[in-house]
Amino acid sequence: MAKTAAALVVAAGRGSRLADPRTSVPKQYRLLAGHPVLTHTLNALGNHPRISHMVTVMHPDDIGLYDEAVSVASETWSHKLVQAVFGGETRQESVHAGLKALSATSCDYVLIHDAARPFLIHDVIDRVLDKLDGGAEGALAATQVVDTLKKQIEPGQPLETIDRENLWAAQTPQAFSLSRISRAHENAAQAAHTAFPDDTSLAEWDGMTVVLSAGDPANFKITTAADLRRAEQQASLLTMSQPHSTDRPLSELTDIRTGIGYDVHAFDDGDAVILGGVSLPHTQKLKGHSDADVVLHAITDATLGAIGAGDIGQHFPPTNPLWKGASSAMFQEDAMRRLSDMGGRLAHIDVTIVCEEPKIGPHRDRIRTSIAEICRLPLSRVSVKATTSERLGFTGRKEGIAALASVTVRLPFEEYEGDAT
Repeated sequence: MAKTAAALVVAAGRGSRLADPRTSVPKQYRLLAGHPVLTHTLNALGNHPRISHMVTVMHPDDIGLYDEAVSVASETWSHKLVQAVFGGETRQESVHAGLKALSATSCDYVLIHDAARPFLIHDVIDRVLDKLDGGAEGALAATQVVDTLKKQIEPGQPLETIDRENLWAAQTPQAFSLSRISRAHENAAQAAHTAFPDDTSLAEWDGMTVVLSAGDPANFKITTAADLRRAEQQASLLTMSQPHSTDRPLSELTDIRTGIGYDVHAFDDGDAVILGGVSLPHTQKLKGHSDADVVLHAITDATLGAIGAGDIGQHFPPTNPLWKGASSAMFQEDAMRRLSDMGGRLAHIDVTIVCEEPKIGPHRDRIRTSIAEICRLPLSRVSVKATTSERLGFTGRKEGIAALASVTVRLPFEEYEGDAT
């Protein structure tokens, strides 16, 4: 039986870097796509099947704002809520208060997550839980640093280039054994150490070993006004993790169409490739403006092709900095929105991955499951195959990976004859 997990949402901060003279509302309660940021964050966590309990640590001044955020959240997970608690002067004290509130639960794990990170997808949660299931004491969702780093002590001084190899940007959730991280916080409190920047730092101080888990560039923290603007743009394209809606039966959708997609990405320096939303350890990564997920790119092009809505480059041009490092799940979500606006549904996906390395077989089931979740399809309607090119061409020379996708969609034949928007 799978071990259960609790979610601890840190929402007690004041967000001074997002201060706005027109409003005193903290960032976690600002509106995003019509609802408070916290609402989206709670939905993303609450809709995950392995999370059984949730507690929010909030500021005493925010009771009304918190109640409003919860009132418009999904009712499907409301039974998971534990009574919210008040935070302390520091983030560390706030987390400690939340851990005490969860101590009465029977949960094995706890995922500590920032309230201002609303774009959390289930695959990121799955990956940190997989690390704990595998025996890790702690798991940190993180993304590899891809930009060149510069250091300058004082204005006007020469710049120093920082070696970015082996550097990772920490995100949340940060996941631990509930009992072990609770003990670590108790030890830190007794030793009067109250200023650890995050929970992995505290865990490492207490002798715990924390492992890295692949995060998601889209899972950024809203900190500044620019971040909030980026979040508004991203929210217009990405539906945060919601339970599946009741769709029209496929038998009523008699206009059956098929789209074909093809994509290729070259290898670049790195240590993992992302295929179908799954990060696979490898000696290289795939080169691209977004996360270079060649499988999801092919699926997105096939979906767009089936409804006559152009291609991925038309809607998400690589010249737009908004998509730098973006999760390709966003692109497929947008294609599915266009299909849904036409009254249609995805019916089947068939993908072929062409490469010499990495070997796809050991990871096929994970990729298939990830695609099914992203595309909101039963597993039986997703096929993932892999082949080589018999050492011919660029894939045969191990220079990159190609993917071909065939997507079947179904539309109301007589009710819709317009163009996809």
